[in-house]
Amino acid sequence: MASPSPKSPEQSEKNKQYDRQLRLWGDHGQAALENGHICLINATALGTEILKSIVLPGVGAVTIVDANEATDQDIGSNFFLECSSKGLNRGSEALRLILELNSAVQGHAVQVSPDQILQENPDFFKSFSVVIATSIGEKTVIDLSQHLWDINVPFIFCRSVGFLGSFRIQVKEHAVIETHPDNEQVDLRLDTPFPALAAYIDSFDIDTIDLKDHGHIPWLIIIYKAVQKWQIKNNSSWPMSRKEKNEIKDIIQDFIRKDENGIPINEENFEEATKAVNTALIPTYLPLKIKDLIYSTSATNLTKESSQFWIMCSALRGFVEGEGKGKLPVKGVLPDMTSSTDYFVKLQNIYRTQAALDAEAVYRKVQEIVAQLHCDSISEADVKLFCRHSHDLHVIKGSNIATEHQMGSAVASYVSRHLEEPDIMMVQYIVLRAAEIFKSEHCRAPGDLELEGDIAQLKACVSKLLTDIQCFPFPKDEFIHEMCRYGGAELHSVSAFLGGCVAHEAIKIVTKQYKPVHNTFIYDGASTNTATFTF
Repeated sequence: MASPSPKSPEQSEKNKQYDRQLRLWGDHGQAALENGHICLINATALGTEILKSIVLPGVGAVTIVDANEATDQDIGSNFFLECSSKGLNRGSEALRLILELNSAVQGHAVQVSPDQILQENPDFFKSFSVVIATSIGEKTVIDLSQHLWDINVPFIFCRSVGFLGSFRIQVKEHAVIETHPDNEQVDLRLDTPFPALAAYIDSFDIDTIDLKDHGHIPWLIIIYKAVQKWQIKNNSSWPMSRKEKNEIKDIIQDFIRKDENGIPINEENFEEATKAVNTALIPTYLPLKIKDLIYSTSATNLTKESSQFWIMCSALRGFVEGEGKGKLPVKGVLPDMTSSTDYFVKLQNIYRTQAALDAEAVYRKVQEIVAQLHCDSISEADVKLFCRHSHDLHVIKGSNIATEHQMGSAVASYVSRHLEEPDIMMVQYIVLRAAEIFKSEHCRAPGDLELEGDIAQLKACVSKLLTDIQCFPFPKDEFIHEMCRYGGAELHSVSAFLGGCVAHEAIKIVTKQYKPVHNTFIYDGASTNTATFTF
């Protein structure tokens, strides 16, 4: 076979530029990001901090919608505006400097308000991967969120006022295949070894193998041999209890060779086997959350409009019921272990081959479903990726911001319940919402002109919200005073922190990797506390 052609200098430079993030979400995740198009409404300090952290990793394109002129206040808090920007369009000026961070990103500035776009060109938002809005009024929030909900475009609404900040993610449904769990369970199938694995393990005899190879036997084979020896006296059952697993560890210790003085030879692979017993002996099973997914209505009642995710879930169910015999496809990935190269490579290839066979079976079922529905085809690479991560699939079913703002009975009950709990940051949520109501009624932020009078007015806005949820009295009036003292000002340090958080969430949504925050995130810069809520 001919040697692969060397990578071009351009590709090499690109890999160098994006090296760290490629380690996080891979080539396919980077490709998804480069195909993404982010819309930012209002280039405030928070807005530009969000874009900065999306442009640097290489999103395909950004569009800023902003009809405002840059003011002294903007220039004082926004690193992406210059003194010469005063009086000019804030979005265009910010975009010019943001694009200097990454020449590969395309940028556009639209110098009209989102309200005008919604009225004159509502289809404008259909082309975006995610829409992010900062510093917009309550009516605009409701109208925009409802429109984006209707056209199924993800929406992130962000606030940054004084030491307080928040963002709210609105998605109808967001499916994550690559969740990257912190503690991913190994998939060894020692309790139900497939034929090729069983044959390879049976080829080892720990008692008679040469001493030079004894210290290079992979630990999963050592564990399986110990289980086989244990099963002779235990009716071929599977060790489950702590006592039984300790007995397996004792057998492993008995496997260790001794020198001429009867002292056990230090062999790292047997130490690894002893440590891995608890995790390696977990029985192979179909996780309940995955069972719920593949038997959900979305996976069982497919239509031509069904997403690729649900089509693959349906095919996965067919595999579990058929070839898988109640189990998911083999992952095909082994943890590191002390072993000779020959032993480990052979073992790894056995798992990879079985994983490929399982993925092929699922792919055939996907093709059958696609043919029946007459919908767009799904690539074999996508199916392989789906099978590799089928143990940790995750789906978020979101709610509408417009519905939340109407304070229906479910939302009201949720807010009221959390307000009654001490040290829960629902108070900050209420104050931020009240500040929006104040701004919509007075066309300015509370505390912007008159502190004492605005405190009373903001209290009235809080009371209005509490009346809607039938919760009295407001537990912490000092937060109302603080909100008025902020005067609607943005602190760059708060916006920078929150901007990084929002950018991470937007990238998760675009790449469909890692679990995004489900619903609402609150940040208090004064106490450095955070909280999440699901309305």
